[in-house]
Amino acid sequence: MQSISDIRIVGIDEMRPPRVRKEPYIDLFFQLSHQAPKDWCEDFNMLTGKLDPAVRINKGEGLFIETYVRDMDQIAAHLDKIKKTIIDCSEKYIERIRQCESAAVMQNTALLGDRGEQGRLNTIVATLHFGD
Repeated sequence: MQSISDIRIVGIDEMRPPRVRKEPYIDLFFQLSHQAPKDWCEDFNMLTGKLDPAVRINKGEGLFIETYVRDMDQIAAHLDKIKKTIIDCSEKYIERIRQCESAAVMQNTALLGDRGEQGRLNTIVATLHFGD
């Protein structure tokens, strides 16, 4: 199973290769190693909002990073910026998940510590096993 920390650029979208055009830009579609979750894509788009040229990922698809450059000599440097942003986004995403899990544990601990009938009920529910 692939995890968030495994997300990386693995190549160019074979269906949309870069092409030299008469317009002053080259569209680039970088393919990710696997589909990213929608909320990771939203985080990525927020982080790349300040990059120039613009970078975005379609959060419904979550598999291709879309961008452009004005000069083909800019491609390698722009790719490096995007790769760093992917790492940063994944680290922040994982940290947010850890914080949510920690908050949930603390909340459950507080509920288990409750005295009275509600505390007793919470303890019983917490010890239930739903597996075989």
